[in-house]
Parts: sequence; C-alpha cells; structure tokens
Amino acid sequence: MPVAWAPMKTTAAAAQKLSPGLTFSALALALTLTACGAETADDDAADAGESARPSVADASAGTTAEDSASPEQEAEESQGEPDDDAAQESEGGPDEEQDQEQEAEAEPTELPGGGDTLFPDRRFVAAYGSPGIPGLGVLGEAEAEDTAERVKFYAEQYQKHSEEPVQPAFEIITSVATGEPGADGDYSNALDPEVIEPWVELAAEEDIYVVLDLQPGLSTFLDQAKLYEELLAQPHVGLALDSEWRLREGQRHMQQIGSVTAEEINEVSDWLAQLTADEELPQKMLMLHQFKHTMIQNREAVDTSHEELAIVLHADGHGTPDLKLGTYDTLQDGLSEDIWLGWKNFYDEDSPTFTSEQTYDVDPKPWFVSYQ
Repeated sequence: MPVAWAPMKTTAAAAQKLSPGLTFSALALALTLTACGAETADDDAADAGESARPSVADASAGTTAEDSASPEQEAEESQGEPDDDAAQESEGGPDEEQDQEQEAEAEPTELPGGGDTLFPDRRFVAAYGSPGIPGLGVLGEAEAEDTAERVKFYAEQYQKHSEEPVQPAFEIITSVATGEPGADGDYSNALDPEVIEPWVELAAEEDIYVVLDLQPGLSTFLDQAKLYEELLAQPHVGLALDSEWRLREGQRHMQQIGSVTAEEINEVSDWLAQLTADEELPQKMLMLHQFKHTMIQNREAVDTSHEELAIVLHADGHGTPDLKLGTYDTLQDGLSEDIWLGWKNFYDEDSPTFTSEQTYDVDPKPWFVSYQ
C-alpha cells in the first residue's frame, strides 16, 4: 500500500515567520588547497574540529573447526531428526512465517529521530563535503565514524538554542565539479555509489540524516540523481541540487556561476516524489543551493506540491555577517511559503564564523545549517 500522505498543516512560511552566496567554489578549493582546517570562531565548532580525527579500522578474522562426531552420535542425531512436515508444524509452518514477514514489512519506516515528516518537527545541522577530499569541506577531513561524532557534537550545541529537536546530518558531495571534461565530457566526477554507501550505512546506524549533493556540470540533475537511486530509496537519504555547478553548452566552471531552470528542478522533484511513494518512504528532503537569484531561473515556477518532499532553499552566502545576512534576506524575496530555509557557515570564508547561538539568532531561524 502506498504511504497515505496527510496534508501538512504548517507551511514553511508559517513555521519560520516568512521564509530565506558567492561561495569560494568547491572546485577552487579542490584545485588550490591541499587541506582545509576546521578553524572556527566559537568554542563549540573548535571542539568539534579537534575531535574529528581519522579512525583506524581493525579487522580480524578467525577460523572455526568442526567437531568430529562418533558413529553412535551420528546415528542418534539421525534418528532424532524430524521430517520436513513435522518441522514445519513445530515452527508454525510456512504460512505463519510468511504472515510474520508480511507483518514486519507492513511496519512503516520512519525518519531518524522518528516520524514521517521533516518539518516543523525538527531542525538539522550538517557537515558538508566529499569523502577523502579535505579541500571540499569538513566532511572530507576525517573518516565516517569521526565525522558522525562531529555532527552529533554540532547538534548538541545547537540544541541549546532550539525548542525543536536538532538532528545531526551529513551533506555528501556525490558528484564533484571538475576543471577537465573527463571521460563523459561533462566536467563532473560522479563518485561510485560504493564510495558513499559506507557513510549512508553508518548514518542509518547512528540516527543521522544524509543529503546527497550533486554538481553535474554539463550533465543533468536528473541523470545524476538516478545514479544514486538505490541510496535515495533509503528513508534517511535526501537530495541536494547545487546549481552553481550546472553548466550550459560552452560554459566552464570558474568562468561563470552556473544555473538551473525551474523546469529541470521539477523533473527531479517529480521523479524523487514518485520514488518516495513507490518505496513507501517517509517524507524526503530536496535541497536547492542558491546565493544569487540568477542561479535558479523562474524560481516561482518550482513545484512545491509534492507532499512526499520537503523543499529547502539553502542560502550559501559567505563573508562578513552583514554580507551573509544580506544574501539571506535577498533570497527570501518572492520565495514560496512552502519552501523551508537553510544556512551555511564557512570555516575559512566567513569573518568570523557564526557560533551556534548567532546562527539561530538569524531571522527567520534556519531549519537546516551546514558547515563547510
């Protein structure tokens, strides 16, 4: 049975008192920085940076030996073995087992932290980046286990300033903008899902939400999203579209800021909403990154009607507090009341990096905060 979606009684605008940068691009950081330290202006983020250190996974394997049985024991065991029908009766039979499996399958899946709708039941704070690439953000500076501890620490700090539960999250760049065309000629390196899978599995174990971030170059957001369909079919995994890195024919990264049309966003949202319904999943996040109005063309035409999705506009402004707040305010002009607001803190590009308290003092308070 498909999930029976109940209409959301609280709009993004009502919950956040009316809804919302040029970043140093991830590509520039990847090309020019050998590492990006987790420097911060506040104690909580500094402590998180110190705690994030690579972990060493120890693996051990053992061998087992079968105990030999005497002929008398074998005969005794043989005589004592029930036939198949008797075994099925004693265990309840195949019909009962099937009923139990169906009952287990009927249990509704929930989001990390419980429930089946994202907002306004919780807020999120995330580490942003790509596994093994420190220059793209703090997520890539450590192994998954240490990054999990980092985001849990973030959530603890932000919880002090929030009435709603604060959920830890990973925002993982799964396709990375590149300076060269690559084998596909699309100026984007789509990571093998097997690289991302351990992070997604750990997140499920640790009650962490995951957002897969796409930088498609000359590819399309929908084509790249489909590469990660198996991961997106999990209840704790959402999707982010980073329009800064969406190129048109003849364009190249770092020569201009990319852009996406509302039509292309709607193609993704239609597909993602259908996937969510088909897999009977809880509501899924669809995040749109933006720091200039030109990055999302005809934004007013973005379809917000899918109850299977919660759309977040993530303001990526960086620099001084005045510049960041100016970007945040500007992006709210004409924004649909059904879109929720996000905010990004930069360790290197912000002057200074906002503390958790300063971030939640922003008006309206952001529902999703990430650290790069």
